[in-house]
Amino acid sequence: MFDTLLIANRGEIACRVAATARRLGIRTVAVYSDADANARHVAACDLAVHIGGAEPRASYLRADAILQAARDTGAGAIHPGYGFLSENEAFAEAAEQAGIAFVGPPASAIAAMGSKSAAKSLMEKAGVPLVPGYHGDNQDPQFLKEQADAIGYPVLIKASAGGGGKGMRVVESSGAFLDALASCQREAASSFGDERVLIERYLQKPRHIEIQVFADSHGNCVYLFERDCSVQRRHQKVIEEAPAPGMTEERRRAMGEAAVAAARAVGYVGAGTVEFIAEPDGRFYFMEMNTRLQVEHPVTEMITGHDLVEWQLRVAAGQPLPARQEDLRIHGHAIEARIYAENPEKGFLPSIGTLAYLGLPAHVAFANGDIRVDGGVRTGDTITPFYDPMIAKLIVHGADRDQARARMLQALAQTQAVGVQTNVAFLARLMRDSAFAAADLDTGLIERQRATLLPEPAPADAATLALATAAVLASQGQAQSAPHAAAASADPWAARDGWRLGGRYQRQLQWIDNGETRHVTVARQGADWTLDSGNGAQPFAWRAEDKHGPARVLRITLDGRERAGTVVLHADKAHVFGDGSARVLDLYDPLAHAQDTQGDHGGGLTAPMPGKIISIAVKAGDGVTKGQPLLVMEAMKMEHTISAPADGKVEELFYAVGDQVAEGAELVAIGA
Repeated sequence: MFDTLLIANRGEIACRVAATARRLGIRTVAVYSDADANARHVAACDLAVHIGGAEPRASYLRADAILQAARDTGAGAIHPGYGFLSENEAFAEAAEQAGIAFVGPPASAIAAMGSKSAAKSLMEKAGVPLVPGYHGDNQDPQFLKEQADAIGYPVLIKASAGGGGKGMRVVESSGAFLDALASCQREAASSFGDERVLIERYLQKPRHIEIQVFADSHGNCVYLFERDCSVQRRHQKVIEEAPAPGMTEERRRAMGEAAVAAARAVGYVGAGTVEFIAEPDGRFYFMEMNTRLQVEHPVTEMITGHDLVEWQLRVAAGQPLPARQEDLRIHGHAIEARIYAENPEKGFLPSIGTLAYLGLPAHVAFANGDIRVDGGVRTGDTITPFYDPMIAKLIVHGADRDQARARMLQALAQTQAVGVQTNVAFLARLMRDSAFAAADLDTGLIERQRATLLPEPAPADAATLALATAAVLASQGQAQSAPHAAAASADPWAARDGWRLGGRYQRQLQWIDNGETRHVTVARQGADWTLDSGNGAQPFAWRAEDKHGPARVLRITLDGRERAGTVVLHADKAHVFGDGSARVLDLYDPLAHAQDTQGDHGGGLTAPMPGKIISIAVKAGDGVTKGQPLLVMEAMKMEHTISAPADGKVEELFYAVGDQVAEGAELVAIGA
């Protein structure tokens, strides 16, 4: 085993690799960009080396800088994580030529499977069924359109060197093909440095099932069963679970043996994932092979009890696989949920900002507990526009799927983030969704269940308003309601319990809830408190049970009913968390807003997030119609089209192609 390992990645995978390496007695080296000097993965390693600017092309995609860092620190191996250079054959070959072990497959295997088109040709020769489509080298737009027309719509355009949902579009009609192709190619070039695409028939109600394979340099190769990754948004996985619900032993064996055959066909070594798309009748088709560890690998670890990162390090050091196929067993069920900084209600747009507070379930030792957290950020860290907005992964294990689903709800209820928007409440709704609970899975589940998964926001209930109000009172020194508060203070003059000599204490707070003003009145008469949030005064009591930084754990009793929750007061807002739900209420101070004036800012279109302008389709003076694309922004390697909200005329463009813009920046002025 090598003494020093350089981790050529960031975030949760870098932290995870560092933890496993430390357990094996291996010293670790982190690399970091300008944006990551104080990142968690830097602190997790023994050494750290700066490799360049914040944008990936200036740092994490710089093979020369990473190899030099390995040489300078005496690293015997490089673990590429996933993403960035993990599937870059030139990087793997350069490491090998430098005498540094690459913790992954040989460059020849990456080359064979790195191109989706080449991989499909290889699988076709091996007799593995493929989805009808065009996987050739001719990339002429008109030729590709003719191929799509011949296949029949809807079709899927997919980046040939892609992954993670980037460079992928579903096209419903011939007339929309060329615009979708151009967008796909731009996104593919930005993310992978390769704009080539392939075209496939878009299957209706498909499931996404992948097989984890592992091979060593001694000729051994096994499959560690399957993962179901069907629940997706924007072609990116949201929930992964293992084993796949409804999988028969016969189909598991058939898919596993096909995956092993694919790995053997390219002389594979290390961890890899062979991905299939399955139709409701059980037929399955080869999609692609990811020649690296996958984000969702923890669910496989939870059901098999094997540390796949440790397997990677042992195989890279020339050791044989730790287990044979007949030794592998499935134990229970595991589910992984990706916690993202994003806004599900706005098309899952990434959310940028600093984590003023991050609360996560207690992490358990590897595969020895029911709830596990793999995270790469901490309170105080910033989610930037340069990298994937994932905050953490929650992984749970249960005796069966229902128990695992219940434990995921428990883990989500203990997850709180302030400073960015997250998908936590959405994930809790997904866990409770009837289709998901019944394992009626396919890649269109989220869109199909949109009404229940993404409902219109309802007004905050009285208990939520009471929790927010109790947090304000506790922050001002009143940790609990009378009579407990009075007994807690030895000095009556120091008590802040609302007591008045022979009189009544009353206070009114104004909360802004989704744009609506909610008046809450709390009052004390003698030892009794009441709260009125619009439904009449109700008996009210509270106490602050615990405090973690800015977060207060509160328990209230309102009109005889108890409720517990966690509240974080930050920047005149109350973030109320409970049972996996999250609510943000603005505390309105009339004095602070006395000078406010209302202005008309009509006609402007603003940036939904920080990003770069990469394409502009109009100029000043052009007439536009509702829904017409105006410009395209790129953020976190994904494209976002800004369209006209109504018919009108372009009065002014405030930015040019290549400009960086901040969230909320006015982009285009449109007049009547």
